[in-house]
Amino acid sequence: MRNNNQSIGLSLLVGALVLTGVPSAQAAPNTFNTALPVPQGETIWREQLVLRERSDDGPMDREVSVQALGSVLGYGITPKLAVFGVVPYFFNKALDVTTPMGRIERDTGGIGDVSLFGRYTAYQDDFTGGTFRIAPIFGLTAPTGDSDDRDRFGELPRPLRVGDGAWDGFGGVVATYQTLQYQMDAQLLYRENGRHDGFAHGDETRLDASLQYRIWPLSLEGISGTPGFTYALLESSFVHRERNEIGSGTDANSGGTQWLLAPGVQYITRRWVVEGTVQLPVAEDPNGDAIQDDYIVRVGFRRNF
Repeated sequence: MRNNNQSIGLSLLVGALVLTGVPSAQAAPNTFNTALPVPQGETIWREQLVLRERSDDGPMDREVSVQALGSVLGYGITPKLAVFGVVPYFFNKALDVTTPMGRIERDTGGIGDVSLFGRYTAYQDDFTGGTFRIAPIFGLTAPTGDSDDRDRFGELPRPLRVGDGAWDGFGGVVATYQTLQYQMDAQLLYRENGRHDGFAHGDETRLDASLQYRIWPLSLEGISGTPGFTYALLESSFVHRERNEIGSGTDANSGGTQWLLAPGVQYITRRWVVEGTVQLPVAEDPNGDAIQDDYIVRVGFRRNF
């Protein structure tokens, strides 16, 4: 009898939250877009400022600094099918490197390669106070960015350019477990990068996970009106990149494996979300003198309409 009363109480609580204006915006991962929640007939808009610093310990002492804006639009076509578009814009992508001429800086900017992908919920189990979903994802990246960037020193190194000049494909699966108190998301994604002018970025395999836990208010009892919610985030990214392909060979100083952790926070209202994380390397195993991440900062907002 006690379990029945608890179930009835939870059901009433869920219904009351909907009626009193629980945000249609929801908690979601900050470091990946494939799990963004978008109901049928609604649009989600995300803007993220990304600050990324990378370096290596090789003789050229390379340092790469990136300031970019990631724009995401998603639309719920049906309760199960959603489509997304991602447009990166680089305010600045700079390389500081030691050369026989001394220390020089090379930089570029502009629109990067645009990605489109779809997500279809193949399995969904709704239960009192929560849901569990599994959805395959498939997408492609179009060569919309400038792949022939030059500066006063000549052609820019290929990894520094804002576009790779090739069509890239990616696919995988994303899973979400959501309750009234917390949400967990995970994705397994594989990206196959195309070749342009004898060059291809190394293919990438990644496993990302995110925990969003509501820290304010801790209890939903007595909530009325349209409250805001604060979630603490902890996200993990395990990424393996193959070596870049150049001509008929590979670049020995590219690719490798890394593990990043990202603490963060989200504040959610009925339609708006303000969010931010700092990704920090826990372990890195680069190939040769491949450049490594020092940190990645992501701050921005989401809007449902």
